[in-house]
Amino acid sequence: MLFLHRSALPALCLSLLFTSAFSVQAADTPAPAAEKPVERQPLPERSQEEARFLERKIPQQEQQQLQAGSDSFLALWKPANSGEPEGVVIIVPGAGENADWPQAIGPLRRKLPDANWGSLSLSLPDMSMDTLPPRVMEAPKASVDTSSKEASTAEKPIEQAASAEAEGTDPATVPGADEQDKTDASRIFARIDAAVAFAQTQSARSVVLVGHGTGAWWAARYLGEKQPSQVQKFVMVAAQTPTGRHPGLEQLAPGLKLPTADIFYQDDAQARKTALARVQAAKRLKNDGYKQVSLKTLPGNSAAEQEQLYRRIRGWLSPQAIAD
Repeated sequence: MLFLHRSALPALCLSLLFTSAFSVQAADTPAPAAEKPVERQPLPERSQEEARFLERKIPQQEQQQLQAGSDSFLALWKPANSGEPEGVVIIVPGAGENADWPQAIGPLRRKLPDANWGSLSLSLPDMSMDTLPPRVMEAPKASVDTSSKEASTAEKPIEQAASAEAEGTDPATVPGADEQDKTDASRIFARIDAAVAFAQTQSARSVVLVGHGTGAWWAARYLGEKQPSQVQKFVMVAAQTPTGRHPGLEQLAPGLKLPTADIFYQDDAQARKTALARVQAAKRLKNDGYKQVSLKTLPGNSAAEQEQLYRRIRGWLSPQAIAD
């Protein structure tokens, strides 16, 4: 038994030696680096997806890729069906619309060339302010004895006010909204600039801006801030001020220093109210170049409604042609 016990000692020592060596090697081996999370590519803007859809739908000869700073964007171009065109009409769509929108945008861009006007319909970028989260207001903390009846009563109005403000937050009050607004304006203004430059390459005698919905607000703001000498007339159709943007159209449009046609639909009570505010502001400013036109919607007859709009705009752009 003693012999067997002594013969097992070398094997036991070797076993302990290998175990120790493996432990040291394991301690010296660096831990595998944690795998980096896969970075997701940012989702394309809705406007980019709309543009790709139009590229598949619209004939290639009508498509123009214009450059606005670092942005390349789609515009739809139709030259005037005339050897002596009046000029170019640049169409600015509203929120949620594209360069061939079935209301106003598409019908106008297709019909205006028959009235001796080239048409250039724009795609606008997504608005960054639309994605800002609402601001949550915190009620000011006061060192009040909550055990008393008066203290609990005093706290309620503060809590209610904070809750009400959080529920009805104006996007313009969100921290960083001013910078986001400047970014949005810069991108949209760059696209209108690119459109005006393109119109100049077509030897346009006159350039007109037409804005539909919130596009009218952006066009009016562009004209008010940049005052481009290349643009001679401005048309607003069913104009709206985007939520959370300032100033409102009643402040922007009536003071513009170029002939302006303000077309609205009188069936809508809110549209009548805002249109009245605009025309009253124009009268106070003695702006004789500001004209307002009211139309009626034609439910169930979209084609006739779009034809009505086209004829009104055509008549205002080229009154001598109608007289002839």
